[in-house]
Amino acid sequence: MSAEPNASFQSLVRQFYVLTKPRVVQLIVFCALIGMVLAVPGWPHLQDVWLAARACLGIWLVAGAAAAFNCLVEKGIDAKMKRTAWRPTAKGELSDWQALGFSILLCTLGSVVLYVWVNPLTMWLTFATFVGYAVVYTVILKPLTPQNIVIGGASGAMPPVLGWAAMTGQVGPEALILFLIIFLWTPPHFWALALYRVEDYRKSGLPMLPVTHGNEFTRLQVLLYTLVLFAACLMPFAYGMSSWFYLVAAVVLSAGFIVYAFRLWRSYSDALARRTFRFSLIHLSLLFAALLIDHYLP
Repeated sequence: MSAEPNASFQSLVRQFYVLTKPRVVQLIVFCALIGMVLAVPGWPHLQDVWLAARACLGIWLVAGAAAAFNCLVEKGIDAKMKRTAWRPTAKGELSDWQALGFSILLCTLGSVVLYVWVNPLTMWLTFATFVGYAVVYTVILKPLTPQNIVIGGASGAMPPVLGWAAMTGQVGPEALILFLIIFLWTPPHFWALALYRVEDYRKSGLPMLPVTHGNEFTRLQVLLYTLVLFAACLMPFAYGMSSWFYLVAAVVLSAGFIVYAFRLWRSYSDALARRTFRFSLIHLSLLFAALLIDHYLP
């Protein structure tokens, strides 16, 4: 007799977990961890490891809260889009109050963890990122302007800054370089997705660039951003944050991104846009992994 209530509880837990957008949050925490590692010269001590673990937990909680709030605000839009129609809020499996309460709980817990066990600067920066994504981007920018992903990308570029602040108690120029890389990476990454999901966005009523300015203009913007991104990816080497190992990885990965963008600009297909989007994820992950490896090379 207890199997059914237990199954219902597990289903509810899974629905709340889905609200946190686990894959997105994992990438956020990974980028924050890179900032933490690069902020500590040489190999970390045990206290550095514990500090980083607490910071990752706090950032994960607040990022999950922002994702849950985003699902709540966009439930009507999500229901119209094939990519997001399965979310619990879009399907009506979770009520507005459940989603809101869950978001508030995660944000509160994460903020307490960061304020008490990391430092106040990291807590305030993380909370500002929450407001920037959940309110400024989701509520104001996204339905208002096709440049939403460019302006709102500042929130998505914050994780390395949060990681750096967690370990040092300040925001250094190195953290701002990492911020710039993600900030410039976000538009071509997202617009590649928007190109082959354009009908979903048209149905949703959101003013995404392929909807408002067309396919050809968006493809050109993707290419131009990858060129600027290439220059930004060289900055860690130019500033002395990394050695030749990172430089080679950055050149190869960024050149690959440009090739994908150039092919997309010259001859469009949904399949190529999908491959470009997937490569953009590989680009950022391997770029930061190369920074991490380079940090420990003799």
